Amino acid sequence: MTDIEKMKKLTGETDEELLALLLEDAKAFVLSYTNRTKIVTGLEKAVRDLAVIALNRMGTEGESGRSEGGESYSFNDAPRQIYDTLNRYRLARVGGKYHEAET
Repeated sequence: MTDIEKMKKLTGETDEELLALLLEDAKAFVLSYTNRTKIVTGLEKAVRDLAVIALNRMGTEGESGRSEGGESYSFNDAPRQIYDTLNRYRLARVGGKYHEAET
């Protein structure tokens, strides 16, 4: 099953172009945050999770909270468990360069 098919199942969204764009943006964020050049096994779920969060937050960009009909919602950054996963795969800089194992 492809990532887009998984996203369709998770979210009910049918716009494949939108899902592909969200996955691409999430992948770029993960690569940048972890200082890697490719997604390794273990980071795929974090990419999907970030894309789902981005989809769910569409239309609320820039808001930190909202109250409607007696219910209050607050928007945080990505959940701590995603950052915990990303931190496990983050590369450190040694001698001014990032060293990624080649497979």
